[in-house]
Amino acid sequence: MLDKFKIRLQYMLPKQCLTEFAGWFASRNAGFLTQWAIKLFVKAYKVDMNEAQKSELTAYSTFNEFFIRLLKEDARPIVEKDNQLAQPADGAVSQLGSINDGIIFQAKGHNYTVEALLAGQYQLAEHFRGGQFITTYLSPSDYHRVHMPCDGLLKEMIYVPGDLFSVNPLTAQNVPNLFARNERLICVFDTPVGLMVQILVGATIVGSIDTVWSGCVNATREGVIKRWVYPELGSEGAIFLRKGEEMGLFKLGSTVVNLFEANKISFNPSLIPGYATRMGELLAETVADQVAEEPTEVK
Repeated sequence: MLDKFKIRLQYMLPKQCLTEFAGWFASRNAGFLTQWAIKLFVKAYKVDMNEAQKSELTAYSTFNEFFIRLLKEDARPIVEKDNQLAQPADGAVSQLGSINDGIIFQAKGHNYTVEALLAGQYQLAEHFRGGQFITTYLSPSDYHRVHMPCDGLLKEMIYVPGDLFSVNPLTAQNVPNLFARNERLICVFDTPVGLMVQILVGATIVGSIDTVWSGCVNATREGVIKRWVYPELGSEGAIFLRKGEEMGLFKLGSTVVNLFEANKISFNPSLIPGYATRMGELLAETVADQVAEEPTEVK
């Protein structure tokens, strides 16, 4: 009964207004109110501040500064072998597996299409037919910066406006097409394992989605799809990121969805729904004889 009420509330709440207010408050230095909010959050979600570069709560003048806190350099070692892909984020595996007939499994009784997730980009969606996907849920207590699973050259970025449903196990089980209807940022990379898509999914009270190359992409929320195309390696403006490098962040957290082409990677067999992930740990290994020639970074 309580779960049904929570889901019904998701449809009734003024999610846009709540999100804008949360983003406004989180970006303000409200003195003791900010400190009170941070302390309450740390206590409620049992946040481990020992991992943070700044472990003292008073070091953060806004809630956003606290929420996107940096970790100590040795807090998240990155898998080192060339055939290993790294977890992109701290969180928990929501679902993972094969993309059969262009369909991604969301939760029991709910599926959605790759084409819908990619905002109708059918040619891009074809690259992932028969491929692999993994959905990683970032809880409020997690580190909220997102990193690269492998080396990658950014090909394009697509901002898709949408709903702002909360993204958690309950909504995944009850809101149809959740990840294909929420606001999201689609980043397409050319990598040693073919094309890879890394999608940052927005949610209720997610104040902003940022990337390291463009900053905040949803500051105005104009309600239109926006697309950016990036140049080839060696050209001015090219974006090349190494495995483990930060690529983006959530100011108040959500979910990351990764798509891989067919016969390119094999997921870490330990990964099952609910598995706690840590950025930098083993996500997958490349399939033998399927690794493409890696682009060479131009300094």
